[in-house]
Amino acid sequence: MSTLFTHIKELYQTRTETPMPLRGKAMDELPSIKNAYLWVEDGLIKDYGPMTDFQPHAAEEVYDCSHQIILPGYVDSHTHLVFAATREKEFEDRIHGLTYEEIAARGGGILNSATALRAMDEDELFEQAQERLEQLIAMGTTALEIKSGYGLDTESELKMLRVASRLREKGTTKGHRIPIKTTFLGAHAIPKAFETDREAYLQQIIQEMIPAIAKDQLADYIDVFCEKNYFSVTEMLRILEAGSAYGMKAKVHVNQFNAIGAIEAAVKAGAVSVDHLEVMSESDYHSLAGSNTIATALPSCSFFLGLDYAPVKQMMERDIAVALASDFNPGSTPSGNLNFVFSLACIKMGLTPQQAFNALTINAAHALEMGAELGSISKGKRANLLMLNQRESLAAIPYHFGQSIIDRVMVDGVFTD
Repeated sequence: MSTLFTHIKELYQTRTETPMPLRGKAMDELPSIKNAYLWVEDGLIKDYGPMTDFQPHAAEEVYDCSHQIILPGYVDSHTHLVFAATREKEFEDRIHGLTYEEIAARGGGILNSATALRAMDEDELFEQAQERLEQLIAMGTTALEIKSGYGLDTESELKMLRVASRLREKGTTKGHRIPIKTTFLGAHAIPKAFETDREAYLQQIIQEMIPAIAKDQLADYIDVFCEKNYFSVTEMLRILEAGSAYGMKAKVHVNQFNAIGAIEAAVKAGAVSVDHLEVMSESDYHSLAGSNTIATALPSCSFFLGLDYAPVKQMMERDIAVALASDFNPGSTPSGNLNFVFSLACIKMGLTPQQAFNALTINAAHALEMGAELGSISKGKRANLLMLNQRESLAAIPYHFGQSIIDRVMVDGVFTD
């Protein structure tokens, strides 16, 4: 299958190569071509450039895009897409004054989701997750990560990761398959059954869950919710070491409510990313600066819980590689709309549209170790594309906050509508 787009109003994020995530001043740069062409064949970007350099290409479909902007698709490097039930009651509890931590302390939060997930049949869990996936693709997400963590026992964690793997293999009901990376997050909370013996649960994670998950090759990464009242830095390192022995790299939850030394430890452990980062210390900035670890901010979570936003401007000033993701989950971020994340990054975090888009594409792709495949208009990369009709610039996306103005989505060279 080959497709040719000609006279594109503006083609954004055109780069010859993207071997590393962007940092510092490079985040300000968003190369584009006006009056451009783009040639897609066999699911890959084969050629692009200004119309003044255009040489006719044989193509099965040709589109005149005089009134269209074309962009690479979003990459969402942090989601909890597979879950069994929403948590509207807890939403009301927060309106009445309870904090996230108070709700968790009385058996809500993650433990609430775990109870619901254990009771749900795997096929029903898959069907619900597949429906969510289709909604995300329609809003522009063309690659994502999916975490476990709402099972909190071996069979339920395996069930979640099997569902995520089925989504990767089967895609949507229309057959569209986007790149999906999977993450084991058994260390999301201490189950009620282990309240008085957390060491026994740690041993279950290390001795039972990790080997079983590795045996079936169900997880690319391993995660830990390292936070007061959840898992300590020492416990995080034990779990990361156990996962590393089976080839699972670290992508960890840190600094959502407190700075407890988790970032320094995660960076030293070789974490691909550290995620949340609403609370930062001077030593945290120092640990990330110059490291290969990507700092991933989750502004929709801050919006929903009323937390401070991660100080990404300060991170960029220190040449820290910054990505943005949704944190889509039933408790703290019941939305996977990256267009809204884009808006929050500009409106609440002070990023320019160019900086935010780089964080949602190139750097997010690197946060999933897929920078060679996704995140830019580059020859040889997958043709995962977004199209905007009758818009003046990229800034139209964050300007129209709370909605999606994306007209069409292409995955591997095929339109999804």
